[in-house]
Amino acid sequence: MRRQVELFFCAVQFLTRLPTPALSRFEPDWTTRSARWFPLVGQLVGGLSALVLLGAAHFWNSWIAALLAVGAGVLITGAFHEDGLADTADGLGGGQTPKRRLEIMKDSRVGTFGVIALVLVLGLKIAALASLAPAAAAVALLAAHGAGRGAAVLTMRLSPYAGDALAAKWKPVPDGVRWGEVVLALAIAVWPLFLLPTLNVALGLVIGGALVLIVVLLARRLIGGHTGDILGAVEQVFELGFLLGLAAAL
Repeated sequence: MRRQVELFFCAVQFLTRLPTPALSRFEPDWTTRSARWFPLVGQLVGGLSALVLLGAAHFWNSWIAALLAVGAGVLITGAFHEDGLADTADGLGGGQTPKRRLEIMKDSRVGTFGVIALVLVLGLKIAALASLAPAAAAVALLAAHGAGRGAAVLTMRLSPYAGDALAAKWKPVPDGVRWGEVVLALAIAVWPLFLLPTLNVALGLVIGGALVLIVVLLARRLIGGHTGDILGAVEQVFELGFLLGLAAAL
């Protein structure tokens, strides 16, 4: 139990800027082993964003409330996943060889493709949330953030690592994420979905899954697999697809 608590706090430290108790020890594979808790951390971020949305909805219209909620999520994570999305768009869209694409993705500067991707994805997420009633939007944030991290964990298992492990913020281990950890992560990611209408959830999962599949297959073809930036992009596009599915169904 103590190890699981430590792994959870490791996941919080890795994925967010939230304060956590200091870890008394750290092992090289902990970031990978903590992937089982990524959806729970996502639900924590989504829950806090949902509280911002519900509070803001008492004072402003749905668009402002949605913008503040999405902004809160970005602040809580330090734009961790959004940075991955921008780097993925720049790398896959701008490079001519796998090596060059990976170099572009490591560049701290954001290019045209990255800016366009951020504007479109964040703008569409805000629009989708604004189209929902505040209570539904709050639950949607909780579900989307958790399921988006679940999609990233599944990608870690199904797709090979293609980046430079020594230069990566996340150090992949030889055995990668284990299937038991993937199952636990997906089980955690699923429970908020039962708070939403089945048709809405189904459409959101289909659109989100389709967008993730496009990103993963494109990354596999262009750079040979996934990197941390690709995982950030996977999380973001799944969130977008899920929220678009909910908005369409409602």
